[in-house]
Amino acid sequence: MDEVQISDIPGGTSAFEICAKFCYGMTVTLNAYNVIAARCAAEYLGMHETIEKGNLIYKIDVFLSSSIFCSWKDSIILLQTSKSMLPVAEDLKVVNRCIESIANKACADVSKVDWSYTYNRKKLPEENGIGANQNEVRTRLVPKDWWVEDLCELEVDLYKSVVANIKTKEVHSNEVIGEALKAYAYRRLPNFSKSVIQSGSMSKHRLIVETIVWLLPAEKGSVSCRFLLKLLKASIFVDSGERTREELIRRIGHQLEEASVTDILIPAPDGKTETYDVSIVQKMLGEFLKKDVNAEIESAGGGELEGIRKPGILSDASKLMVAKLVDGYLAEIAKDHNLPLSDFIDLAELVSGISRPSHDGIYRAIDTYLKEHPSISKGDRKRICKLMDCRKLSVDACLHAVQNERLPLRVVVQVLYFEQVRTAASSGTSTPDIPKGIKDLNCGSNGSSRSGTTNPEDDMDAVAKAEELKALRKELASLRLSNGVGSSDKDGGDIKPSADKAVIGKMKGLLKSKKSFLKLWASKGVQGENSGSDSSESIGSANPDEAKSTPSRNRRHSVS
Repeated sequence: MDEVQISDIPGGTSAFEICAKFCYGMTVTLNAYNVIAARCAAEYLGMHETIEKGNLIYKIDVFLSSSIFCSWKDSIILLQTSKSMLPVAEDLKVVNRCIESIANKACADVSKVDWSYTYNRKKLPEENGIGANQNEVRTRLVPKDWWVEDLCELEVDLYKSVVANIKTKEVHSNEVIGEALKAYAYRRLPNFSKSVIQSGSMSKHRLIVETIVWLLPAEKGSVSCRFLLKLLKASIFVDSGERTREELIRRIGHQLEEASVTDILIPAPDGKTETYDVSIVQKMLGEFLKKDVNAEIESAGGGELEGIRKPGILSDASKLMVAKLVDGYLAEIAKDHNLPLSDFIDLAELVSGISRPSHDGIYRAIDTYLKEHPSISKGDRKRICKLMDCRKLSVDACLHAVQNERLPLRVVVQVLYFEQVRTAASSGTSTPDIPKGIKDLNCGSNGSSRSGTTNPEDDMDAVAKAEELKALRKELASLRLSNGVGSSDKDGGDIKPSADKAVIGKMKGLLKSKKSFLKLWASKGVQGENSGSDSSESIGSANPDEAKSTPSRNRRHSVS
């Protein structure tokens, strides 16, 4: 008997068996698992209508249209099995028809969804209500993202094709598309929920990450900032392309106010001595601040009506949230013994222009850095302490600062003075202006925290000694108990100069051992101060413009 060798038939022996049985009039069973192989084999064998009416190709096409493509789950199974039949299945347009069928069902009105689907997740918040009529009740029972979990069974290239098709129909909101991508990431990337990717097929995981990023809706808020940060960490681990990382950083920057400190703690690359990658957080922050700059440029040149806030301009609330986020991040990375001071200062200065009611956060970060880096120079201590404004420390922070042996003496004195100001303000008495001696404690007028040149003879930049802090603590306690300093007379007259003399005299007595302090607190500087000068920078402020905006004569330095 002659034998015919058919080694390259699509679907192999099982597909050929189906075709052979059909030719001999035997019953064949077709289903979602074998129909694509049988269709490709029939095409290979040329079983067309031109050979015989009602041939196998015709019957399979009818079966696909009337059965498989009408079923949600069968369509998904067929698409999965088609992967082994490529590129023949694509040439026959079966794959495209299957993708279109799945996309159409995913975009169908939920009131018409009467087939089974997998759904083990919580419904979207807006879907928890119950409608007034029965039809609405039925609609509410089927969530908008009912199709999400079943599509997670698809391999990444097929998933990409289906979701891209769904997006083109513009039926689902960006939030629903975002939920689909989130579900796929958690299903396909091991330990993604813990921001860790297990070792395995790196190329496969890289393709998944890059596909999800490519499918992300363009609009802000389609996915959470936390999810984007998890994607960024995954992209770093699987060594995704620079373009993918830059896109994620851009998106994260646009909604950075949603992030938490834990979210942005990204490990430093291999080979680095630092614990965390600070540069990548600087890039995120740069993207966040860039929105405001771009909006201002557009507003200046676009003929916008004055006083109308453009959608792209950052709100004060968003800025404040990001400033607090950075303060918390700085406090965390300050624990790293290998963190360069320049990295700390560079990041802090990016948010120095954001007005904050309290500087407790940046003080905590500075104190942590000084604690973990006890050997830094006087100049570096001065530079880092200039990042905070002593006027904006809370009562608790002031009490801590006065007892803090890590701070330069000039900072402790500044805190003590402003605590006296707070005491006067809380008692309803007149608040004294800043004396020249206090202003001179600052490191030069309008100086940047980067001007690290210091005078070795200036002992005020030295760390306060224990006995000096003890004396200052006693003074602070007396100031908080006594409301007489800085008070007005019975006629309501202002006696600010005498209040200044009182507090300055007490400070001079406490610190008479410091020659430089006596020099700074000369009587000329104490009594002859012109408090209306605009040239002096606010004490410890990292933003000179904020301090110079109004003359100090009209300024009240209370901290609420």
